[in-house]
Amino acid sequence: MLEGIIRESIGKKGTKALRRDGYLIANIYGKGLENIHAAFKENEYIRTVRNKDTLAFAVSVGGKKMNVVVQSYEAHPVTAKLLHVDLMVAQSGVVTHYHIPVVPQGDAIGLKNKGLIHVSKPRLRVKAAIENVPNAIFVDVAKMDVGDSKLLRDIAKIPNITFTDADRVSVLSVIKAK
Repeated sequence: MLEGIIRESIGKKGTKALRRDGYLIANIYGKGLENIHAAFKENEYIRTVRNKDTLAFAVSVGGKKMNVVVQSYEAHPVTAKLLHVDLMVAQSGVVTHYHIPVVPQGDAIGLKNKGLIHVSKPRLRVKAAIENVPNAIFVDVAKMDVGDSKLLRDIAKIPNITFTDADRVSVLSVIKAK
């Protein structure tokens, strides 16, 4: 479980001091809950997010334990160091928006014809309750050749989940390598 602290000062001076000490600034929110201004040790946060098995992961801030989902993050434009993260509390039974990663599955025919798999939508936005949300959306690319693409409407429907992107959006394609 990821341990965090509650930020006393939410101003620029307090934020800079926490970042200097190795903390990552975070906001935790949820439907019907009061926002929590928190900070996590940056290295522990990265380790937890990389090694998680499910979309939601457990955190403890100020003695409160909750399951959260990463909604958005901000990184430094040059160094790519994380600056800020927004975490949403995953409440069971509450239907809300989640971003689910897309994972290509299989070996495409186009790879043998000097092609590359290009994932144009690495995360798909869905509307569902947390208990119905899968950890990833697997897309079969075995029959795809160079120039082929999979649109959102070509992906198999998942029960109790609504895709909120337009169905004509390209999710992944096989492009010619340069």
